[in-house]
Amino acid sequence: MHIFAVKFNFSTLLIGMFLAVVIGYFIGYFLRKVISQYQIKEAEAKKVKIVEEAEQEAQSRLKAAAVEAKEQALVTKTKIEKEVQDKWEEVREHERITHKREDDLRLSSEKARDLEKELARKMEVAEKTRQSSQEEQARYDELVKQEMVKLESISSFTAEEAKEEIRKKVIDVARMDAAKEVKKIEEFAKNNAEDEARKIITMAVQRLASDSVAESTISVVELPDDSIKGRIIGREGRNIRALEQATGIDLIIDDTPGAVVLSGFDPIRREVARRALEKLTLDGRIHPGRIEDVVSKCRKEVEQQIKQAGEQAIVELEMDNVNPELAHMLGRLKYRTSYTQNVLEHVKEVAKVCGYMAAELGLDVQLAKRAGLLHDIGKSVDRQTDGTHTQLGVDVANRFNEHKYVVNAIAAHHEDVEPESIYAVLVIAGDTISASRPGARREMLETYVKRMTRLEEIGDSFKGVEKTFAIQAGREVRIIVVPDGTTDNEANMLAKDVAKRIEKEVTYPGEIKITVVRETRFVEVAR
Repeated sequence: MHIFAVKFNFSTLLIGMFLAVVIGYFIGYFLRKVISQYQIKEAEAKKVKIVEEAEQEAQSRLKAAAVEAKEQALVTKTKIEKEVQDKWEEVREHERITHKREDDLRLSSEKARDLEKELARKMEVAEKTRQSSQEEQARYDELVKQEMVKLESISSFTAEEAKEEIRKKVIDVARMDAAKEVKKIEEFAKNNAEDEARKIITMAVQRLASDSVAESTISVVELPDDSIKGRIIGREGRNIRALEQATGIDLIIDDTPGAVVLSGFDPIRREVARRALEKLTLDGRIHPGRIEDVVSKCRKEVEQQIKQAGEQAIVELEMDNVNPELAHMLGRLKYRTSYTQNVLEHVKEVAKVCGYMAAELGLDVQLAKRAGLLHDIGKSVDRQTDGTHTQLGVDVANRFNEHKYVVNAIAAHHEDVEPESIYAVLVIAGDTISASRPGARREMLETYVKRMTRLEEIGDSFKGVEKTFAIQAGREVRIIVVPDGTTDNEANMLAKDVAKRIEKEVTYPGEIKITVVRETRFVEVAR
């Protein structure tokens, strides 16, 4: 009974579960159907709303498009109307120009017809005049023949003899007129030659504008330590005697700290001694054998430097066809001075100045530079041979077959002989310019200071001048004026007045530049 009851309960449970599943299925189906219907209705409602919104947006866009189309159409219409107006203006302008051209053409046609009539009238007059002149010419020829016959019968001259006599008289008159014109030209040239020469020389001086270094007959060798002086002297003075004997230069060793003075008139030997002493003191091994070896090497170095200096001078002046031996002689001038002016630099300056002046005068620039470069070539050998450097220079130039104008320029550059060409005159002028320009040769200190002081005094003497400075060895005077008390026009006049005073009161070579500075400065400090 109990078992039956359990089975019954289990069956009932299964049936209940089945019924529950069936009922749940139907309920779920029903709920899904209800929900589906609700969703369908909601979707239809959304659809209707979306359609309405789409219709509204479409209406709005249609309205906006219509407005935009109207505006675009209005703009296009305005643009087209403007273009049409412009075209009409162009058409009217073309019509106006066409009418004007038609009027001009009509007037031109009328003028052309009038000119044709006038030309025809003048042609008639010209034809009549030509016929009349032919008749007159025939009558004149007949009269000339008659007169010639009468003259020949009266005079002893024939027609040919009379022509020859007249020709001679005409030639004499022409010669007299030519002589008068030549005299006028000569007088004009004499009156203007000095001014033209001054202009050319001044231009050459300004273009030169090179620096010069004054040299003396001594050289100073700096020593790393005073204790090395004892080694230079050596035991019982054997080292210093060996050095002086090998170089031919006197060594002055005194109490001057850290220096030895080399004294000698020959710059080449002095340069060899300077180099040798520097190498010996740097090496520290100082004895007679070593001294001779070092001096020999230094002599070769100096010779090489001499050769390079001569070649460099030729290259710098852009010259060609110069004998190598002559170039070497030019290089020796690097170690020669004249009144403390380096002779190689001097001859290069003279060559440049001669080239500048020759270019201005339309002469051979290369020949002028060659004459200027070689004018002092005798100074490279005058210490080994008797004779003046001028005569020795002539001998050297003849030995190397230099141009006759170059030889004469060398001989005449100190006016020992008469110049035979314009090139000799250029060399004389160039030599004077190079030697006398400021800074080229050492002046007496007193003379130099007096000239500088006088230039500054002249500037300071004018009203409104704050300070005057003489600069560039007296080639420029710079004047600072008070800006509040001087106008620009007054500053301009001040420069001219100072220049006139300097020209009148100061003796100087070349030109002096006057610069007036009028400057206002405003300064403030930010703290």
